[in-house]
Amino acid sequence: MLGIIAVLLLQGLAMKVQPLKCTGEEALKIPQEWYQDGELLIGGLMSHVHYLFPEFSFNRHPFEESVDLPFVITKFYQHILALVFAVKEINKDPHILPNITLGFHIYDSYSDALMTYRTTLDLLFKLHKIVPNYICGTLNKIMGIIGGMSPETSIRMAEILQLFKIPQISYGSFELAVTDESRFPSFYRMAPDEALQYEGLIQLLLYFGWRWVGFVTVDDKHGEHFIQTLEPMLSQNKICSEFTERVDRNFHFYQLFEMIERTVSHVAVFTEKTANAIIIHGENIVFMWLASTLLVTKFFPLTPSNFSQQYSARKVWITMAQNDFTLHSLQRAVDMQMFHGAISFSISKKQLPGFQPYIQTVTPSGSNQDGFIKDVWRQAFGCSVSKNDFSEDKECTGEEKLKDLPAPFFETSMLGHSYSIYNAVYALAQALQAAYTIWTHQNLQKDKDQVQSKIVEAWQLHPFLQRISFNNNVGDEIKLNEDGALQAGFDIVNLVTFPNNSYINIPVGEIDPQAPSGKSFLIHQDKIQWHHEFTQLPPVSLCNNPCPLGKRKNKIEGRKFCCYACAWCPKKMISSQMDMENCDSCPEHQFPNQAHNECIPKSLNFLSFEEPLGIILVSLALLFSLVTALVFIIIIKQQDTPIVKANNRKLTYILLVSLFLCFLCSLLFIGQPNKATCLLQQTTFGIIFSIAISSILAKTITVIVAFLASKPGSLFHKWVGQKLAYSIICFCSFIQVAICIVWLGTSPPFPDLDMETLLGEIIVKCHEGSITMFYCVLGYMGLLAILSFTVAFLARKLPDSFNEAKFITFSMLVFCSVWLTFVPTYLSTKGKYMVAVEIFSILSSSAGLLGCIFSPKIYIIILRPSLNTREHLIQKK
Repeated sequence: MLGIIAVLLLQGLAMKVQPLKCTGEEALKIPQEWYQDGELLIGGLMSHVHYLFPEFSFNRHPFEESVDLPFVITKFYQHILALVFAVKEINKDPHILPNITLGFHIYDSYSDALMTYRTTLDLLFKLHKIVPNYICGTLNKIMGIIGGMSPETSIRMAEILQLFKIPQISYGSFELAVTDESRFPSFYRMAPDEALQYEGLIQLLLYFGWRWVGFVTVDDKHGEHFIQTLEPMLSQNKICSEFTERVDRNFHFYQLFEMIERTVSHVAVFTEKTANAIIIHGENIVFMWLASTLLVTKFFPLTPSNFSQQYSARKVWITMAQNDFTLHSLQRAVDMQMFHGAISFSISKKQLPGFQPYIQTVTPSGSNQDGFIKDVWRQAFGCSVSKNDFSEDKECTGEEKLKDLPAPFFETSMLGHSYSIYNAVYALAQALQAAYTIWTHQNLQKDKDQVQSKIVEAWQLHPFLQRISFNNNVGDEIKLNEDGALQAGFDIVNLVTFPNNSYINIPVGEIDPQAPSGKSFLIHQDKIQWHHEFTQLPPVSLCNNPCPLGKRKNKIEGRKFCCYACAWCPKKMISSQMDMENCDSCPEHQFPNQAHNECIPKSLNFLSFEEPLGIILVSLALLFSLVTALVFIIIIKQQDTPIVKANNRKLTYILLVSLFLCFLCSLLFIGQPNKATCLLQQTTFGIIFSIAISSILAKTITVIVAFLASKPGSLFHKWVGQKLAYSIICFCSFIQVAICIVWLGTSPPFPDLDMETLLGEIIVKCHEGSITMFYCVLGYMGLLAILSFTVAFLARKLPDSFNEAKFITFSMLVFCSVWLTFVPTYLSTKGKYMVAVEIFSILSSSAGLLGCIFSPKIYIIILRPSLNTREHLIQKK
C-alpha cells in the first residue's frame, strides 16, 4: 500500500520531534489518531510527502533538539490543524488516491538558517528506520514539502531540495526577485504574486489620498528589497515615505530588559513622526515588535504618559499578506483596540465546511490530541494539562476551548495561510493522483506486489504541479501561473476590535488580476470602520495640509516633495483644485478673481462717452470748438478793421478753421474703436495739425518777407502777396498728406484687443499698424512746430504794429512743450488713459495756439476798440 508523508516545518511551537512509526496494521483507510507522546501518526503503512512550516522561534539553540520552549505562538496552531484536516479529508475521500493513506512529519526551523538546513537534511536522510516484521522505512519516499511561510526559510529549504528535485510548495507571499527563485525550478507557491500586492498598496494609498507614509519592516534583505521596490512606485505616484523602521528578526520578547531597551529606541516613530498611514511588511515578528513597543511605552515611565492615546488616534496600520495580528502570551496586556480600523491585505480564502466543528473538538483529553497540544494549552490558557508536569501553572479544568481565546491568540475562522496549507495538501495529492493514474493506465505491471513496489518518484510530480488546475471543496480554482505562484488575487480586510480584546476581519475590497483593465482594485469605503478618535473620515496622512484653492505647492529646500509650503498663484493664473502643483492660466478673454480660484470674464477697456472722463473730454472739445467758432465769427465781423487786415485775414481764417477741426477731431478718439475711426484718428489729427502749423508758419514768413521787401532795392518785393503764403501751406500740408497715404497704403491702423496688458480688462484700441509711420506723422508735425517757433522767434522784434510774431513764438513754445511731454506720458499709460492723454494733448496744444494768438486781438476788438483804428496804427508806427 502506498501513501504520502507530510512534514511540516514549524517555528515557535514546543514539541519533541520523533520519527514516524508504523502501527503494525495494514488497511486501505485506517482511522487516523493523534498520539500523546509527541508522535504524529496518520494511517498505517505509508510513503511520505513532507511539510515544512516556518513561523517564529524564541532564541532556541540551533542544535538543541528536544527542549520544551516556554513560549509558543498559539495562533499558528491552526496551521497544523488545517494540515491535519486536509489529510483526513483526503484519506476519507474514495475518489482521491484510493488505497493510499497520507501522513506527515512536522519539523521546526526556529527561524534560524542552520536549523533550517539541519531539519531539511534530517528530513531527507533520517526517516529510514528498520521496524521488525515490516518494511516501512523502505517506503518512506519523500514526495513533496510544504513550507515555509517566510522567504528566508523557503530559500534555505530550496537550496537543498532543488538538488533532489523534490517539489516544494510555500504558503507564504513574498517577492520572486529577491529570492531568485529561477534558481529553484522545483519551487511553487500557494500564494499570489507579491507584485500584485504592491500594485494594490499603491492603489489603496491613492484612493484615500495618503501621500505621507511610514514603513516598518524586518531588517534583512527581503525587507530592504521591499523598500527598494516600493520607493520608485511611490515616487511615480507622488507619494513620499517619511521613515523606514527596521526590526531585528532576532527580537526576543522574553528578555524583558533587552525588549525595553530596544523598544524605547523606536518610540520616536510614534511620537515624533507625522505620517498617519504606516505600512507593516515582513514576518509576524514585526507586529509583535509593534505590540511590545506599545506595551513598554504604556507601563514604563521612559516615554510620554499620553503616548498610547495620541498613538491610537493618529495611525492607520496597513499590513501586508505576510503579517497577521498575532500576539504571544507575554503580550496579553496589549490593547487591540489601538489597532481598530487597520487595513490588511490577505490571501483570498473561504471557510471550509466542517473545519470549525473540527477545531472545537480539539482538547487535551479528546481523541484529536497531538504532541503540540499540551504546550499550546499551557501558553493559551495558562494551565497545565498533566499533573505530572513540573510547572507552576494551575491545572486545567478541562472546560477550556480554543474558540474562547481572543483572536490575537487563536482564531476559529480560517486564516489565509491555513487556507494555503489546505490547498497545498490537495495540490500535492492531486499531482500524485495524476501521476498514479497515468502509471495505471499504461498498464506497466499487473501484479499487485509489483504495484506496491512501484512508487512514483518526487521529481515525477513536477509536470503535474506545473499544470495543476482543480477546484477545492469550496469551489475555488487552484491553478499556478508560469512563475509557479497561485493564480489568484488578494482580499482587503478591515480590522474591527471589541472590548474583550478580540477582533474580526471584515472584507472591504479585493485585488483581482482577472478583472477588466482599470477594475482590478475594488474597495467599499462605506464598509470600513475607522478608529473612533479620528476627527476626519477617512483619515488623512499628508506631510502638511493641502494647499487651498487659489494657491499652489511651493517646494521647501532640503525636504521631500510631499512637504511644501503654499504660495498664492501668480497674476493671471488660478488653481481651481486643492493641492495643485502648478497654477493654470485663464483664457485670454478671462482673468482670475481675487481669490485666484476662478476665471471671470474680462471687461472691455475703452474711453466711452458715458464715463466721467469721456464726458469731461467731450465737453472740453465742444467748448473749445464753440470758442473757436465765436472767435471766427468775431473775426469775420471785424474783417475790415485794421487789426484783422494787418495780419493777413485769409491766413487767419484758415488757422481758425483748422483749429476748430483740431478740437473736433479729438472726438474720433472717444467711444469703442472700429475700423473707420481707427483709419481716421491719427491721419485726420496729423493732417489738420499740419495745416494749422503751416498757416502759422506762413503768417510768420509773410511778415518777414513784407519787412524785407519794404527796403529799397530788396529782392523780396516779388514775393510779397498771397501766393507765397498759400504755397507754404500747400507744400507743408502735402508732405504730411503723403506720409499718411503711405501709412494707410502699407500698414493702416486697425481695431485690436489687448488682453495681456491689464489684469481683468481687455483693452479695445486702435493698433497703429506701423509704429514707424505713426512716429513719422508726429515727428513731421514736431518739425513744423520747431520751424515755426524758430521763425517766429527771429521775427518777434520786427517794427510793425500788431506784429503777431511774438505771440506766435509763445504759442509755439506752448505747443512744443505739450507734445514733448506727450511722448513719455503716452508710452507710460495703458488702455483708455493712453487715449485720454492724446486727447488732452490735442486739446491743450490747440487751446494754446488759439489763446496765445487770438486772445490779444479779441481783447482789442471787444474791450479796446479805440485801439483798432488806422490812426492809432499810423501813430504807433
